[in-house]
Amino acid sequence: MVTYNKRDMGIASRWVREALVCPNPELREGEFISFLVGLADRYPDAVLMPSSDRALQAVVRHAATLEAAGFAVAAPSESVAKACLDKSATYAVADAAGVPAPVSVNLGEPADIDRFAARAKFPAVLKPMISHQYYAVFGRKWKPVNSVAEAMAGFQEARAAGLEVMLQELITGDELCGANYNAYFWDGQPLLEMTAEKIRNSPMETGSPCVAVSRDLPEVRKVGRELLAAMGYQGFANIEFKRDPVDGLYKVIEVNARHNLSGMLALRCGVNFPLAQYRHVAYGETPAWQDSFRQGLYWIDGTRDVRELLTYLRRGDYSLRRFVAPYLAPHTGAVWDRNDTGPARMRLWDTVRELFLLLRGKAASGAKSPANNLTNSH
Repeated sequence: MVTYNKRDMGIASRWVREALVCPNPELREGEFISFLVGLADRYPDAVLMPSSDRALQAVVRHAATLEAAGFAVAAPSESVAKACLDKSATYAVADAAGVPAPVSVNLGEPADIDRFAARAKFPAVLKPMISHQYYAVFGRKWKPVNSVAEAMAGFQEARAAGLEVMLQELITGDELCGANYNAYFWDGQPLLEMTAEKIRNSPMETGSPCVAVSRDLPEVRKVGRELLAAMGYQGFANIEFKRDPVDGLYKVIEVNARHNLSGMLALRCGVNFPLAQYRHVAYGETPAWQDSFRQGLYWIDGTRDVRELLTYLRRGDYSLRRFVAPYLAPHTGAVWDRNDTGPARMRLWDTVRELFLLLRGKAASGAKSPANNLTNSH
């Protein structure tokens, strides 16, 4: 296992024989590639399977160098990966293919905000072109904006950080409108596929799923296939959709050209995407067609889900009974595995540590505030 994060929970897995810490591919791309090339003789004919957008971007950009060194790269081509990483490119492909997508306008100058306002209404969503770069700076995947003024402030904030953003129509409806399409695509057709519905997000408004359930969603399959075919996609992909309550259409939100956190759900439902991709890339074994999978199985990222407990309970449509329902139904964990507890223990420790530091920071801030200092306020 190669990682640029010393606290990567995968390091703690009993199945990891060796964990190597490499340079951050986003900050030191050249050194990252040199590091990988330096491992080629040690791991001949190894398969490189990027598991983050940062690693994916660097690996596909230098795929020829890595393949010349002896690696097999389990990732789409650079042009296809770029169409997934760059949201404006994703929506351009969707539009050309007739795949439903929210109204989106790239913000290059302030006048573009007025151009958006002429086509769609506020509230809207300010989204980055490259998600992982925006998240690294602001700690969120996107930002809700309720007016032209808020959109302008968000645009200027992103531009000051050197980031490109777009303004996108906000699809109404809660997290239950969200859906995932997972597929191993080859020569214009899915070889393996499954779909799932989102149940809860973390953070609730702007985060990614922390609870999902496997469900057969024919409409999602249809548009997922159409989009990947239009991209000329080869390999594993995860597409996020959201159903628009206004017209009932599933609209594409983003395409992940790598394996995602909820991958354990597919595996427990009988669709082993990572193994299929590995055997295909390493040995040329084309996966047999499979579209059936276990339905009604919940996937729970417990650490992140519990963080949102109070947030959801404040909603009028939520109760404690509704919150715990997935835990009482057949389910699998995002990290927890009774036969391999190391990653879960490591993540739990890091979560407790982060919570402690957060509370200590708030306490220190409160102690310094004049409003909370009775001696200084009189």
